[in-house]
Amino acid sequence: MKRPITLAFATALLTLAPATAGEKRTIPGVEDAYKSDAFIADPMPAIDAALAAASQSGKRVLLIMGTGTCHDSAWLANLIATDRFAPVRDRYEIVYADIGMPHVRGLGRNPDVPKRFRVRIKGTPTVTILDAKGRVLNRKAAPKWRNAASRSDDDIYNELMN
Repeated sequence: MKRPITLAFATALLTLAPATAGEKRTIPGVEDAYKSDAFIADPMPAIDAALAAASQSGKRVLLIMGTGTCHDSAWLANLIATDRFAPVRDRYEIVYADIGMPHVRGLGRNPDVPKRFRVRIKGTPTVTILDAKGRVLNRKAAPKWRNAASRSDDDIYNELMN
């Protein structure tokens, strides 16, 4: 009697668990969830515009520093573009800043972006939540996004909506 219940419970957990290393997850409607063109090559004007818009709207700015060829950065950008994440897009002014992969020697771009917000890049993406004055509100949590592709969609949604 215990075995069917245990098997059903394990099966339910597997459907909720994020993909393990080596497994490719998919996002409906996205050809390659691990590539994105959302990241802006010259992000500083977009950051300034988002901060100005945030001061008018009362929203915060979600600054996602990464690159479209980083699987975790691309995954996050593609996930945020889905219908499920519309409330996240409504809650924030969002900027995808292409900083390359500065944690890998020679692959960084736009070093003025993390420098402006005094954020140390340990991996990509690094996700900062800014108030309208550009103050980082999640300094400790910002570098913890570098595993975005292996996190559950629910975990990502809940963290961005709390």
